[in-house]
Amino acid sequence: MSILSLAVDVLRCFSSTRHDVTVTDLVTLLGMPKSNASRLLRAMRDEGLLETVGESKRYRPSLLLNQVGHLYRFAASLIDRADAVVGGISDRIGHTGYVSVRRGTEIVAVTAHPGRHALRVVTSIGDRIPAFASSTGRALLARLPDDEVRALYPAGFTSPSETAPHDIDELLGRLARVRDEGFAESRDEAVRGVRALSVAVGDPTTGDEVALCLSFPAATVEPAERLSIIRSLGEGAAEIANLTKDKRFHPLNLAIAETAS
Repeated sequence: MSILSLAVDVLRCFSSTRHDVTVTDLVTLLGMPKSNASRLLRAMRDEGLLETVGESKRYRPSLLLNQVGHLYRFAASLIDRADAVVGGISDRIGHTGYVSVRRGTEIVAVTAHPGRHALRVVTSIGDRIPAFASSTGRALLARLPDDEVRALYPAGFTSPSETAPHDIDELLGRLARVRDEGFAESRDEAVRGVRALSVAVGDPTTGDEVALCLSFPAATVEPAERLSIIRSLGEGAAEIANLTKDKRFHPLNLAIAETAS
């Protein structure tokens, strides 16, 4: 068993009722030889994962772990807030909604709300799609300056469809439109037969960013319903941006949204 696995086992010993541990605790809880337990606790202390309680021989999680947990709670709250918005819109309108994150040049869905209509888009958590050829991806890429977007595609890209961007200049043009309109839209791009509307929001405290999206079969949504989805996503994301103090947020421009087809 690796030292990392052993360290994880030690961390799992902590709970709401066990705030610190001793060598004897590890012997009892993990069946670990006393000498091994003593060396492991000292090593975890020396690496900043644990700290001693005063002058005692008891060990507790360190300030470093507390800070990591604090960051995790911030990150989780951004996803939770976005998911609550998407879930409410999906329940009301009936189309599939999901929250996604960007990983380099790809987009990954982290939460999903399947639509209730007979014709609906089915989204799989963890599936990866090209960021440049999806509404979620462009909503998130639009938060970057153009030079950073160019740096993501030093060799360019191959368009998966006629309706997706075909080169970096076309992509940058679409991102400029996203910044002006406050939302991104795709149709028959990375996922054929699917149309999607997305907005993006972030938390500057953690650096986390998410895209809120509703997707549906390309031919099923009328202009009034499309506008309702855009308005709902934009207003929900604006509330999150206000809470997180997201200065990169692109607010919805309803005048443009109402005239766009």
